Amino acid sequence: MRKRALVVGLGIAGMSAAIGLRRAGWTPVIVERAPERRTGGYFVALFPEGRQAAADLGIADHLHTRNPGREGSANSWSVDRRGRRRPALGFLDQPGGPAAVLRGDIEAALWQSITGVEVRFATSPVEITEGSAEVQVLLENADTQYRETFDLVVGADGMRSSVRRIVFGPHEEHLTTWNAMICAFQLKEQVPTYETSDSIIIARAKRAVWVFGLADHAPTALLTYRTRDIQEQFSGSRVERLRAVFSGMDDPVVRHVLDSLEEAPDHLFDSVHQVRMPRWSTGRVVLVGDAAWCMNLYSGMGATSSLRGGAALGAAVAEHPDDLAAALDAYETGLRPFITKHQRSARLKQQMFVPSSRRAEALRSVLVGLARRIRGRRLATEAGGPQVPALSGTSR
Repeated sequence: MRKRALVVGLGIAGMSAAIGLRRAGWTPVIVERAPERRTGGYFVALFPEGRQAAADLGIADHLHTRNPGREGSANSWSVDRRGRRRPALGFLDQPGGPAAVLRGDIEAALWQSITGVEVRFATSPVEITEGSAEVQVLLENADTQYRETFDLVVGADGMRSSVRRIVFGPHEEHLTTWNAMICAFQLKEQVPTYETSDSIIIARAKRAVWVFGLADHAPTALLTYRTRDIQEQFSGSRVERLRAVFSGMDDPVVRHVLDSLEEAPDHLFDSVHQVRMPRWSTGRVVLVGDAAWCMNLYSGMGATSSLRGGAALGAAVAEHPDDLAAALDAYETGLRPFITKHQRSARLKQQMFVPSSRRAEALRSVLVGLARRIRGRRLATEAGGPQVPALSGTSR
């Protein structure tokens, strides 16, 4: 008989794991606590490892990317304390040539590829009990509770994973605190006086505003700031909280973003953490994506690692079809070096997103300016060499 896996979470990690397991000959069942599938979402970048994972999962042809122009043609601007606009390196100028997408673009591509997989909305696990040959799960929906047995449970239910809490212990044992907050959402329209696909960066000591330009979609915005009192940030109105945090940054970009937040139909507002665990599996329960490692937004690798994690889990169980313990060992051994590397680099990237002090802000400006000059010389050198066709980057 085909082995059955319960996948908890209908996000990027969950659907990737379901596809990977189905390709390995398993029958996945997905449960999602939300009443329906989420759409839209904020800007994310797909690095080469994420694009390779998308190809491995068979979703590359469904994945719509939104890079704003050919390399070197899209504008990114940095606004200084005097309101002066200067050319800058944007998020997509990082090594590896990341592809710009919305989170919903990846989820839509995955959704097209899980046709035939059973999905149960408004359903969550309450208890998980492991046996020698199976794992029993008490599931709950709006109407009732019922028990069901599976050969494997996959926790893909985010940074505050219920599967991780039930099986591995309280969140406090696994979440590292970064003393920072983020708010990400879609803008209805670009900041006035900027071109449609421009990206804008205002990085000040302990607070920053980013606008990510896209090729065929309104930009998305990120507000991020540092704070010692995380719990206080969740009290009262979020909009008023953010207006208070960014008061004094009297810039048209900041005003436009804050005004747009009041009209945004949906937004992500949360504290910043990473998940650190000595092992991502025990017995017949395994974690993937943010539930296992949560790179966090500063790393820029969340979507990439979630896709890669689902593909890696599927490949491991396919390689060890009759030995689940060996498969989970292979999954962890192969993936952990990649996760550890990018978790560590996220601390440096946090300084690039939101400097910790005026001195760090000044150092950031120097480093970005130097990197931009080096990149400019490289592009000039390449322009003088053999010409090759360039991809548009808007749909691949």
